[in-house]
Amino acid sequence: MTSSSEVTQTAPGPRHTRGSRAPGESHARRWDGLGWGFLVKLVLMALVNAMGIMAAFEAFQVGSWVIFGVAVALLIIADVVYFTKKALPLKYLLPGLAFLLVFQIFIFGYTAYIAFTNYGTGHVGSQEQAVQAALSQGERRVEGSPTYQLAVVERGSELGFAINDNGTIKVGAEDQPLQVETGAVASGTSAPTEVPGWTVVSRQSLISDQALQKQVVSLRVPISDDPNDGSIRTLDGLSGAVYKSTMTWDAASQTITDSATGTVYHATASGTFQADDGTTLPTGWVVNVGFDNFTRLFTDASMAKPLAMVTLWTFAFAILSVLLPFALGLLFAIIYNDPRVRGRKLLRTLFILPYAFPAFMSALLFRGMFNSEFGVINQFFFFGADIDWLGDPWLARGAVLFVNVWLTYPYYFLVCTGALQSLPGDVLEAASIDGAGRWRQMRSLILPLVLVSTAPLLISSFAFSFNNFTIIYMFNNGGPAIPGAPYALGATDILISAIWDISGVSGGAADYGLASALSIIVFIVVGAIAAFAFRQTRRLEEFQ
Repeated sequence: MTSSSEVTQTAPGPRHTRGSRAPGESHARRWDGLGWGFLVKLVLMALVNAMGIMAAFEAFQVGSWVIFGVAVALLIIADVVYFTKKALPLKYLLPGLAFLLVFQIFIFGYTAYIAFTNYGTGHVGSQEQAVQAALSQGERRVEGSPTYQLAVVERGSELGFAINDNGTIKVGAEDQPLQVETGAVASGTSAPTEVPGWTVVSRQSLISDQALQKQVVSLRVPISDDPNDGSIRTLDGLSGAVYKSTMTWDAASQTITDSATGTVYHATASGTFQADDGTTLPTGWVVNVGFDNFTRLFTDASMAKPLAMVTLWTFAFAILSVLLPFALGLLFAIIYNDPRVRGRKLLRTLFILPYAFPAFMSALLFRGMFNSEFGVINQFFFFGADIDWLGDPWLARGAVLFVNVWLTYPYYFLVCTGALQSLPGDVLEAASIDGAGRWRQMRSLILPLVLVSTAPLLISSFAFSFNNFTIIYMFNNGGPAIPGAPYALGATDILISAIWDISGVSGGAADYGLASALSIIVFIVVGAIAAFAFRQTRRLEEFQ
């Protein structure tokens, strides 16, 4: 037996469960247990939520409900994904999917939406805005209208007027009719000096800022919600009066009547105010026009022929911009891949120099070199002959094609050099032993094997050349002009530069709806050609 004195009884020590902290554990270690990664994620998500809420609020303010809905949805999805332990793959995929939605799908969808509207010069807003623009034409000061002492006020980027109407202070802006402001401060009938929610623009600022002066003089603050009541205008920023237009808007009949001539303009389904004699007011509004823009591209006589010329040149330019530099690059790659050529590294470096120059700078440089009066091309290579490279349609096309080949052949030179160096030497040696000559090896072995690795690059290069806006615009802006063509279309314009011209970005009348319709067609054409070409390249795999 064992005596009680022989039994050693050990008192139970402190037991620690998982996640508990030992008595002596430091606070720093406990803080580290929360996870610094979680804290970083918390800060990043706070920034994401702040930007998302700001974007949703701005969209709500301007009534852009689609953007508002997308912003709110993305924000909710991001919070759910990153603050739950589920949907682990989405934690990595969501940023890419969000950028794809915002910068690709949304832009394409918005372009498609614009393609079915008349959005462009004269049609950029709502019908209410078109009415306000029409009424602002031919404005006259109302006879007997009192002169109000006023102050120019601003709230953020918004300008307004605060007037003193016999001791009653009223404030308003272009989109906000005059309203009584009881908290404003003014001395007698002088201009207000303090307006709650607004900042009074000082006289010194009005004098020194010419851009602000133009904004103030062009500003019209409606008297009331009825646009026929007129608006307050000022010529000096110190006093104002009521101005009314000779135009009268009748919302019930959807007509605008010119009281000076008696002409009645009716609102039409095409987004314009048109009189019985066919005349229209210059300002309209955005409406859905269905497939009218697509139809115009093929049926408008003044546009169909120039666009057909542009389309044919686009395909020719894209195809030649791939075949010619590829052939030149492959030729140089074969020559300088031969070990018998001395100084190959130096020569290769020299031949790829054009690829290192920015394309737009090279285009501008060649534009000066091809100048018919003082360009070095005529002076040094054609003995001072007066050759109008930029004024003749065919010469301009040849010149821009030459410039593009000079810019792009180094790319194919590099690609083909890598492809040649990866060719199996035993295959070429066997072909040589079998009696195949250089041309036979090139046609039956080298070219097919090179195309296996370069065909996808050729397809992507075709798509790039099809939309190579930089070289066309910087070289001679698509000129020379096609006689009688609308939107200043030129002989060297390709479809993407034609879209630029139609959109009016560089000046002139803008037709965003028509430009968007042409963009959709270009997208479909390039996508179809690329899909077909990629399917055909599968046949080249038989050579491997």
